[in-house]
Amino acid sequence: MRIAAIDQGTTSTRVLVVEEDGSAAIAYAVRHRQILPREGFVEHDPEELIANIRACLQAAGKVDAIGIDNQGESCLAWDSRTGEALSPVIVWQDNRTSERIAKLESEGASTLTLSRAGLPLDAYFSASKLGLLVEANERVRQAHREGHLRLGTTDAFFLDRLAGTFATDITTASRTSLLNLETGQWDDDLCALFGVPIECLPEIRPTAGDFGKIDGVPVRASVVDQQAALYGHGCRKPGDAKITFGTGAFALAVTGGDILRAPERGLLPTIAWADRDGTTFAVDGGVYDAGSAVEWAQRIGLVGALSELDRFEAPSALSRGLVFVPALSGLACPHWDRSAGGLFLGMSGATSREDMQQALMEGIVLRTTEVIEAMHEKCPIGPEISVDGGLTRSHYFLQFLADQLQRRVLTSSFDERTAFGTAALVARACDKTLSLPRGTKIEAIEPRAIDRNSSRARFSEAVARARGWR
Repeated sequence: MRIAAIDQGTTSTRVLVVEEDGSAAIAYAVRHRQILPREGFVEHDPEELIANIRACLQAAGKVDAIGIDNQGESCLAWDSRTGEALSPVIVWQDNRTSERIAKLESEGASTLTLSRAGLPLDAYFSASKLGLLVEANERVRQAHREGHLRLGTTDAFFLDRLAGTFATDITTASRTSLLNLETGQWDDDLCALFGVPIECLPEIRPTAGDFGKIDGVPVRASVVDQQAALYGHGCRKPGDAKITFGTGAFALAVTGGDILRAPERGLLPTIAWADRDGTTFAVDGGVYDAGSAVEWAQRIGLVGALSELDRFEAPSALSRGLVFVPALSGLACPHWDRSAGGLFLGMSGATSREDMQQALMEGIVLRTTEVIEAMHEKCPIGPEISVDGGLTRSHYFLQFLADQLQRRVLTSSFDERTAFGTAALVARACDKTLSLPRGTKIEAIEPRAIDRNSSRARFSEAVARARGWR
């Protein structure tokens, strides 16, 4: 069968076409605007995203089945009668609900979100964004009063508009703070807490299943992008883990049939995938700023061509007292501190542009290492971790990552793991199995023996100074 896997991400939309012979290639990719109305606000244009998905499907040509992965926590409101968006997409990076979150925190609401959804109170998740739309957007309020409001994450909007199916999958629902992990359904108390009318939310379906048809072609999988990448990396058993370095850095590890709760370490239980055979759980930990930190450095002229970040001849910047904390959007796992600020620390008159570039890359690795170590305490991670994403094209980055994790880091010549995971879930729904395209080469970066204790302590001190800055 010929499969089109749509990867609708934070900065672009792309389509991977898997051919009958098992070969796979990106048929089309297009970037979309990042709309920044004010500090802390990040939006996308819903119509632009829909148009980009349509363009991808057209470029894919005739296919037998479609899968779509989505941004996860990004969400919006739309009209059930016309499909018209009533709000912009409020992106997962958006922090406009931080004051609402702080108020709920002061009222002790985190007890409920942790026990039911397994998630801390944070503007990262969809619930507070959706609640704000209902409260503050007049078009949304009017649609609610008149009984034609729909609320949801971007996948539900795409499926409703393109396939006529008002549904979301359970992995995406698990990222909203509105899903009860135990029941796999929307939770009345969580919806009431955030002010989200439960009747306006989409039906929850298994990840690999039936999501209607787009122009007569069945949609057989819908999934969060990071869970798609987990599946695309071949992670199937407890302890299997992957890290995707995109806009943020997102680590997931399979926990099997167990819901792993570790709020004291800032880890998030989540759903990896679900099909007719049942539900597989995972544990998630994220770093808000990875690729976005590099893009910031490019905007201000600290980094030019990305090739500048491939190799550095000097000893690590950290060993020379220079550190970067990538907290441009705050700190996620294990700290969950949106008030943290990004910082460079340890500069002197001799500090060069190259030194700061090196510290930039190291800071992203060190934050990611904090996440993996928190995971390993609760769910032993195996001796190797599979990685993908733009930053993994840097040899220095990969070696520094292997050294800090003290694990073998696996990368491959085929790096479309998110879209491939989506395609593999489509195949699973059709009782088929996909293997990586022929000729895919796997490279293993072995860790070198280093003294991690002193470097970790130095970085932890810098993180402590970054916290509570805003």
